[in-house]
This record gives sequence, C-alpha cells and structure tokens, in this order.
Amino acid sequence: MANNEPQDQERDIERLLRDHFASEGQDFRAPDDLWLRLESRLGEQRGPFQPSAIRDALFPATGRWWTPAFATAGVAAVAVGVTVAVLSTGGVDSSADLASLPPPPLPEATAAPSVELSGLELEPAVNVQGTRITVRGSGMANDDAMEEQPDDYAMYEEEPMTEPYDEEVHPDVAAAMAAAEPASTAAEKGAVGASGPQGDAGPQSGTPSATEFQDYGRLPFTAAFDDPVSTFSLDTDRTSYHLALNWARNAYEVNPDSVRAEEWINAFDYGYQPPPSRREFAIYSDVARHPLDDRLHLARVAFQAPEIRDDTPLNVTLVLDASGSMSNGNRVDIAREAAETIRNSLGSKDRIAVVHFTNSVIHEFTVEHRGPDDRQVSRSISNLAPHGSTNVQAGLNLGVKLAEQARQERPGAYNYIILMSDGVANVDATDPFAILESAYDPDRGNPLRIITVGVGIENYNDYLLEQLAQHGDGWYRYLSDVDQARATFNRQNWLALSAPFADQARAQVTWDPDIVRSWRIVGYENRVTPDSTFTQDRKEFAELPSGAATTVFYELELHPEWDRLSRRQRLAGIEVKWVDPATGQSRSQRSALGGQLNVGFQRHGDHWMQFGAIVGLAADRYSGLNDERRGYESYLAQTSYDLDRLLDLLEPLRNDLGKLVAYNDFRFLLGHIAQTVRDQAPEPTTPSGYSP
Repeated sequence: MANNEPQDQERDIERLLRDHFASEGQDFRAPDDLWLRLESRLGEQRGPFQPSAIRDALFPATGRWWTPAFATAGVAAVAVGVTVAVLSTGGVDSSADLASLPPPPLPEATAAPSVELSGLELEPAVNVQGTRITVRGSGMANDDAMEEQPDDYAMYEEEPMTEPYDEEVHPDVAAAMAAAEPASTAAEKGAVGASGPQGDAGPQSGTPSATEFQDYGRLPFTAAFDDPVSTFSLDTDRTSYHLALNWARNAYEVNPDSVRAEEWINAFDYGYQPPPSRREFAIYSDVARHPLDDRLHLARVAFQAPEIRDDTPLNVTLVLDASGSMSNGNRVDIAREAAETIRNSLGSKDRIAVVHFTNSVIHEFTVEHRGPDDRQVSRSISNLAPHGSTNVQAGLNLGVKLAEQARQERPGAYNYIILMSDGVANVDATDPFAILESAYDPDRGNPLRIITVGVGIENYNDYLLEQLAQHGDGWYRYLSDVDQARATFNRQNWLALSAPFADQARAQVTWDPDIVRSWRIVGYENRVTPDSTFTQDRKEFAELPSGAATTVFYELELHPEWDRLSRRQRLAGIEVKWVDPATGQSRSQRSALGGQLNVGFQRHGDHWMQFGAIVGLAADRYSGLNDERRGYESYLAQTSYDLDRLLDLLEPLRNDLGKLVAYNDFRFLLGHIAQTVRDQAPEPTTPSGYSP
C-alpha cells in the first residue's frame, strides 16, 4: 500500500493556511493558485526567517517526514502579512494550528531601525541571538516584492533539512542583521558575508554563489620545429564576455574560470569586409610587435562569413526551464521575452513548438509544432513560471522527439532546439554528455541544432550550457536583461542567426619553423583539436551563421635573424574546412598569414586590431589566475602589471572608438578586473638602502 503521508500533510498545510486566511481578517483572501505559488517560492526566505521553526510548529520534530514545501507554507504566511516571530530560544506547541499559535516571549535586546527589504518593510529587530523580523507586504499577488530573493530550491529538495541552517544570506537580509546587532557584537564577528549588487561599491570579496565553470587552463608555447600545426574549431560564442560584464556591473569579482578569451575577442564587431562570393570566407591576417613583451610578436587571423539570404523554412523547438531556481531575479522575464521575440521573428512558413520542464515535463503547456501565430504557442510562452526541480534531460528529450517529428514531416527545413535555462540540472542526468547521449541525433545531413540561452548570475551552470551547445551542433548565448533578450532575437538578428553558412567549421594554421621559433594561441583551450581530426567532419566543430566572424590571435617568438625585418613576410599557411548546410558537401579554402615584422603595436594602422588584441590578452592573462599554482604571487604581480599596461594602451583608442557602447563597456570591465588583481597582488618592495 502506498505511503500517502506526505501528500496528506501537504493537504493539511494548505487547509491550515486557508483556514487562517478565513479566520484572521476580512481583507485577506487566499489566492486560488496558493499552493503552486508556495512551491515556486521555495527557498526565497533564508537566514533569520528560520523556516525550520515553522516546520516544528506544525509537526513533531521526531518521526515526521519533512520537505521544504512546508517551510514555504510558513514563509508564505509571513509574505502575505502574518507576523511570525522566530526565536532561537523558546518553543511552540507542535500540535497547535498555525492560526492559534501564541506569540512567544521576546528576550531583552537593543532595537534597531526599520529596514526596507525588496519592497517589504522590516520592523525594528533584536540582535541575532534572538532575532525577530516582522515582514509586512501586500500579499503574494505582488510578485515583485520577492523578486530579488535568492533561490536554492534544488539544494533544499535534495538535502531535506532537519536542523536550522546557517548559510550565506541575501545582501538586504545581511544588512538588516548587521543593523540589528550591537556594535560590539558586529565588531567581534566581522562583516556579514553577503555578496550582491552594490552599485559603485567596487569589486566584492567573492564571486556569485553556486556557479559552475570548467577551468580549461592556458595553452603553453609550442616549439614550431616539434609541432608547427595549430588546429581548432571556429567559434562565435561570446557568453563568457557578457557574463563577466554582468558580474562586474553587479560589483562581483569575475571568476577567472569563467573567462574564455576567444569568447571575449569574438564579442565585438571588427568591421571586416564580407567576401566577394557567397560560397567562401574572407580571410584576414596581419602581424605586429607584441604590446606586452618586446621579444614577441602578435599575429591575427580572422574568418568573415558572407551574409546570405536563406528562405529555408525553420522548425523551432523552445525548451523552457520552469524550475524553482528560475524565480531568482528576472530570469523568467528574460526567458519569456526571448521566447516571445523568437516567435514574433518567425514567418508563415516556419513552425514552432514549446516544452516546459521542471523535475519532469509539464505536459499541460507542451505544444507540438504549429504556426508561430497559433494562440496555443503564445499561451504556453506566457504561462512560463518557476516551480519544481530541474530536469534538463527530460526537457531536451521531449524537445528532440518533437523536433525529430517535425524534421520527418518537413525534411527541407532547418531544425533548432532552443534551451533557455540557468543550467542548474539536479534531476536525472546532470552531465552534459549524458544528457546529449540520451538526446542523440544520428542525422548529420540535416542536424537538430541545440542552441543554449543562459540567464542568471547566482546559481548558474555555465559548463553544462556551453558544452550542450558546442557538442550539439549549435551555439551559446547569455542574456542579462529583457532588453538584451529583445535585441538578440529581433527579426533581423534572428534571421541571420538561423541561416547557417557553415556547419562543422574548423581551421588549421601551419607555421614556418624557419621563421617562427615557437607559437601560442590566445584562448580556444577547449576548442583546440588534434591535427588528425582536421580532415574529419565532426559534430563538435562549430556552426557559423550568416555574416558571422571569428578572430584568433597568436603570440609568436621568431628566430633572432627574422625578428626586425621590415619587409613583408609569410609566416604560416591557413586552411579552413566546413560542411555546406544546404548540400551537405565538404568545402575548404586556403590563404596565407603574413605582414611586416617590425611594425610597432601602437603604429599598427588598424585600431580594431589593437582593440581586439587588448581584449584577448586581458582575458588570457586574467583567466590564468587559478592556473598558476607555482610562483602564484609573481604571476599575480605580472598580471596586475599587464592589465594596467593594457588599460594604458586602450586609452588612445578612445579617439576612434570612444563613442561606441562596446568600447566603454570593455573599458569598464578591464578596469574592474585590473582593480581586482591589483587588490590581490603583493605590494612592490623598494630597497631602503640600509643594512639589515
């Protein structure tokens, strides 16, 4: 016989709350979707609110099954105006109804001023040893009141709580706690450890919590006589840059593991001219003296795809994360706006499907492929809301199934599966390769391209989203706000992004070992592949949409006799290979890399080349902070010097680029990471001249 005790207790909680609304005041009314809202708000009250006390008030502490949903029930009562006093001392009758709980006595303590918390007023609170925080709000109908509260639903669900917890708290709650403490207590404990948006407060002491990145390290110099060939997948992702920019704007330190130099470089439009033919790339290359080391040179290689008009119809499958972690900040608003903008960008020949997932698929909102103006599609998108855990595998599996049906029905259409999520998978497969294996697509001729769209700062899994896109024949974007969602997927941009020029695109640069002593690629650590794979059409190689450009920088050490020659010199051969999406045929193209070897960096005529080099070198140096275990302090000091030098080199470019938003954004970000490193670097010591 099945154990129905948890479900029975949930019904009891819901009944108690509704009875409380009915008995306590005529002005309060329990919303019809109360229980759904309670689930979606799971984990949003933390720290001094102590939901475990609510649990103990409702059920005996021993021998009872406990889930965080019951904590949420208590928190919801707080949110709609019920005053709950939680003390670390004293107790309550666990058998009493919520409505009849007597107010516990308060210990003597020093009162503190009222503090505003995300639209909720905190009345004077006592010190942390016996904290009472009274919250008054306008009811759960106003979602904005709780919008900025952290959400750790997945952690709560996987680890049922039996004791009061002690975790990092939301900044506003931390401020309330700090204000409530006497000065002597605060001084003894130190500052409350909370990180979050602080305006112009400067870099914080840490990065956002519960984020996951892959440290790919930094590639070393390679001797050209030993290995003259560099092979890598072309790529146009730029998520790493926009993620770092969003962190810096919110006064967080940028996690070095999050920095992929190639994505910083390719976040910018360098104004390359398109190729003369719609069937090939324009390949650019040049070389200059290295801006940070006079013993080295810096080479640039760029691949510009043509802008093509492609009227091939599209099958688009939206896979939308509706888990509890999406309630943090404005993630749902961003995902909903991106999905709606994509829907509005589609034409009459296109088809769109929608999948919502939490711990499983929400079948009520599943819509199979139909026209973008269909009312069921619009309704499904508008109903995106957070509740439950995160089962990316279930969502993608159904998305692949629907996409495969559409591909069978319309074999001449391009197929895109667009996953919008914070990437925090915690149910079934959580590894990107296990998820891809269960959503395997054997058709290389007309692939199901997986596009991932990331949202959020804290509680964010960059690694999963990046790998799903890279090995799913697609690309990866990060959206920080609703305006960016609208701009990224407006009709003009979406038509370009959804018109692939090259599938499985990769390049190979072969250096002349008689001129180049050693070489090193800047970034591309997880996109470098064995030279033997260059001739193979492999799914993990990049898809490049219409008009896309990929830029690569190399650091070079030349043999001394070539170091300062003024004449133009050929340094390497370049070859690029790809698959034509329209025909499935393999194509290739060759060029050469060369330039004048004695041109100083600041004398180089192309200010965009200078800007891209500064971007790439800054990202490359900063990304190594977690990499250099030997001689860490010396690497930190050198990185601090390099970033300050790059800031100096960036300043003269203001005359040409200073009116561009992109220039000013990067200038701000570079200053932010330079200050972060400067604060960590050891103070330089100057000899005093005195004997010991």
